[in-house]
Amino acid sequence: MGQNDLMGTAEDFADQFLRVTKQYLPHVARLCLISTFLEDGIRMWFQWSEQRDYIDSTWSCGYLLASSFVFLNLLGQLTGCILVLSRNFVQYACFGLFGIIALQTIAYSILWDLKFLMRNLALGGGLLLLLAESRSEGKSMFAGVPTMRESSPKQYMQLGGRVLLVLMFMTLLHFDASFFSILQNIVGTALMILVAVGFKTKLAALTLVVWLFAINVYFNAFWTIPVYKPMHDFLKYDFFQTMSVIGGLLLVVALGPGGVSMDEKKKEW
Repeated sequence: MGQNDLMGTAEDFADQFLRVTKQYLPHVARLCLISTFLEDGIRMWFQWSEQRDYIDSTWSCGYLLASSFVFLNLLGQLTGCILVLSRNFVQYACFGLFGIIALQTIAYSILWDLKFLMRNLALGGGLLLLLAESRSEGKSMFAGVPTMRESSPKQYMQLGGRVLLVLMFMTLLHFDASFFSILQNIVGTALMILVAVGFKTKLAALTLVVWLFAINVYFNAFWTIPVYKPMHDFLKYDFFQTMSVIGGLLLVVALGPGGVSMDEKKKEW
């Protein structure tokens, strides 16, 4: 079997997967995408005093302002999640969640931590794709199926979302000389580039979903760590943030790459 035959078989599998799952794939994608906001909103409730004290000690803003910050995080994230899952006011929910990401980036000094900043930008990429999906649903009778003549803002949202999602994988690269790490970096980088430029997009995104899910379950198994240990919370945060990026990639699988992509340009050729 030649390389083209192998690629063709893999693409047929991706198309078959999409046909079988198209009814519920967008729902699963949305649930994965908002999972980190849902987990963080619930965390704000259960760790109210710890979060408030952290903000107060970091910014010396006083009890009232620190409490208001925690309340805003809790309310903003849980409300946004409910709206996204119920498909009501999705665009407003996305803008609200963008605001929460920006607020947390500043409040928790994520701006100076490159790894966490890249992950937050990847989260923003997922929200951009969700925003693009909500625009396509407004113009199409079939949920999750883009119309033939797509508006430019939506096309560029999909491009921006794909490029930002790639940042997540840059935080997973391992810079050591072992064979497995080198292989993982080469394959991962190739798939990242394919998703970013929109070439064989659905197949590349689906492969990344499987790969990232396996890495997530292996490296961020927070359920194996006792709840009272700090590492439990750290791994839990990492796990759900990664699930959100998986949700973004599932939206790429469900929606396709959009107009600004090599896959679309090929159709014109």
